[in-house]
Amino acid sequence: MQHRSSVFELTCAPIPTVRIGLVGAGQRGRATLSRYAYVEGVEFRAVVDPDPTAVASVLELLREQRRPLPKTSTSAEAWRELCRREDIDLIYICTDWSNHATMAVEAMRCGKHVAVEVPAATTVADCWELVRTAEATQRHCFMTENCCYDWFALATLDMHRRGVFGTITHCEGAYLHDWSALFGGDNAAAAFYRAGCRHGGNPYPTHAIGPIAQLLGFHRGDRMVRLSSVTGMAAGRDSLLGHANHTLITTERGVTILLQFDGTTPRPYSRIQGISGTKAFAQKYPLPLFQNADGLREGEAAENFLHSVADSPAYRLWREGAARGVPNAMNYAMDCRLIHCLRRGLPLDIDVYDAAEWSCLAELTRLSAQRGGTPVDIPDFLNGEMPPAQR
Repeated sequence: MQHRSSVFELTCAPIPTVRIGLVGAGQRGRATLSRYAYVEGVEFRAVVDPDPTAVASVLELLREQRRPLPKTSTSAEAWRELCRREDIDLIYICTDWSNHATMAVEAMRCGKHVAVEVPAATTVADCWELVRTAEATQRHCFMTENCCYDWFALATLDMHRRGVFGTITHCEGAYLHDWSALFGGDNAAAAFYRAGCRHGGNPYPTHAIGPIAQLLGFHRGDRMVRLSSVTGMAAGRDSLLGHANHTLITTERGVTILLQFDGTTPRPYSRIQGISGTKAFAQKYPLPLFQNADGLREGEAAENFLHSVADSPAYRLWREGAARGVPNAMNYAMDCRLIHCLRRGLPLDIDVYDAAEWSCLAELTRLSAQRGGTPVDIPDFLNGEMPPAQR
């Protein structure tokens, strides 16, 4: 096995003002720029996107917010040039999924830290490339999984660290979001949603697994070992509708995890966020629940109780964002935590091993579903080598 230099709990030199180069000025990129109006200690030095209309739109946004205007480029290779610039500390990637890993790898090879939208990669091979590159360059690769900063996720993480749940035995997560109204048209967005629903597995696993991974302490005493996945075909293989995916994951400690994805039926939006322990149970959707020996709390009573016991630094940022009236408090907490850690030379909340392990589930769930639910091993990106079948 080739010698590796781990980036687990990686610390790097503090960056007093984080100079950001943004790749992608579409919906995600524009939202990112808008959010960062609330974050201190950052400068957007450049924005690149091959679509001139998108670039013009973000410049207009910045003018409306009376913020400094970055340099821009619509060249197809502008993102590569951005990675080589000396006045950039962090490359923030908000492009289509297929480019995430390629751009992140190039940025790290150029000595830049990376923040990349979810998923960080779409194949197991690309996940390994991200890990190997981060280790070789000793650069941060932060996947912007905002659901890890949801108030419920932060509150229950606090509670678990205090022993409220006892031993956690089972977790459930999901991404249930009816995309069917977005299928029409010949534009790239419609094609993206259609492709997602024809994926055959779970194409969008990180919203579901991210908070669970943090809760169970992956890389800190547990990890995912294998999965078995099935995708419903009752509506017909050629139909865009009805292909809900269900994946059962087992961990090294014996915890079971159930993940669901459904983008094609009129189910109400849900990420479930269910936690079963030997002392307590909690769930966020469809309404907050908390039950322990003192009884069941539902709805507002459960939500108020969960808020009352949360007090981590990330949760305090969530509450600060809510008090300031920011558009999305969990994004605010995520953004502030990322910049806080970079400015102080601290390890990041989400590292490249997290990004790889959560993102690789997309390909592995499809592989298992294609084989009728046959169990598939999940790579140990931190400590081990990839399974022989995935080399």
